[in-house]
Amino acid sequence: MKLEKEIAELGKKFKKENLEFEKLVREYDRIAIFRHIMPDYDALGTQLGLYHFIKDNFPQKEVIVLGDNHVTFTPRLFQEMDKPTDDWFNKPFLAIICDVGAKKRIADPRFEKAEKIIIVDHHPKVEELANVDMVDTTKSAAAEFMVSLLLNWKHKYVWGKDAASNFYIGMVGDNGRFQYSSTNAHTFKIASHLIGCGICLNDIYGAMYLKQIDDLNVTAYILNNFKISPKGVAYYILDDKIQRDLKITTERGKENVNLFSNIKGINIWCSITQDTDPKEPCWRISIRSRDYVINGVATQFGGGGHAQASGAKITTLEELPEFIAALDALIK
Repeated sequence: MKLEKEIAELGKKFKKENLEFEKLVREYDRIAIFRHIMPDYDALGTQLGLYHFIKDNFPQKEVIVLGDNHVTFTPRLFQEMDKPTDDWFNKPFLAIICDVGAKKRIADPRFEKAEKIIIVDHHPKVEELANVDMVDTTKSAAAEFMVSLLLNWKHKYVWGKDAASNFYIGMVGDNGRFQYSSTNAHTFKIASHLIGCGICLNDIYGAMYLKQIDDLNVTAYILNNFKISPKGVAYYILDDKIQRDLKITTERGKENVNLFSNIKGINIWCSITQDTDPKEPCWRISIRSRDYVINGVATQFGGGGHAQASGAKITTLEELPEFIAALDALIK
């Protein structure tokens, strides 16, 4: 196909590593697929898209997916994660880690027991963890990168609807349905391939953005309580009590962050949500931007991410003025 030839041209950068990726998947009968904690569309979509791709083409292989289930995406969008005992990891297996390259953010630490480790990610590399390490920060999503790699494998493979649907959800979830600056011609070529597998976009988008009536209470609270800095940084704060009153979790606190996108006068927007987890009590921040590069500030405040979509955290709200000032300083 012409499309696959075009993608092949764009896949030469990782040719050596990708050949090893395919070789290891074909060689190992036991494969565990990992991704980051507090999963988003891309982490889950890439992880489960790869799961279905491998099972469709190698049904005899034992493939498991690791990590915590999402509070709302599971089971609405994604299947539940596997819960293997420690004994499962005592036999040889291949670990494939999707959408994360930082050890402390991988959802299940048992990846370290693998004989071989592969990482496929689109975040800036922070440490050496894998035997085969493929990171491409030019891709809008890990799902986009993963599909590109799979289309460049040497052998011919089946592309089922479940694999394609999961990959598509991962990709559009991370690039804002092709709105972010990370979207380019390659992104649309990958989308074209996935759509060509017979997926239904109406079903996908309907499931991704389905809301409950109670969600209107959350939206109403945010619209009545948000703040805007002098330079146009909009933000809302959801402390633990408000989360309980609104019947939402910390993880769901960031879901309304894009209420403030495409509004004149708002240049950067954030959700600030209290996490009372005794292991790491903090305020988790999701940051989005239209024109300004924000991941430097995110890194400064204990996080990181992409140019226009990042995450950070602060220990107490006393640090919030400094954080907002740092974002204000980006705005000309």
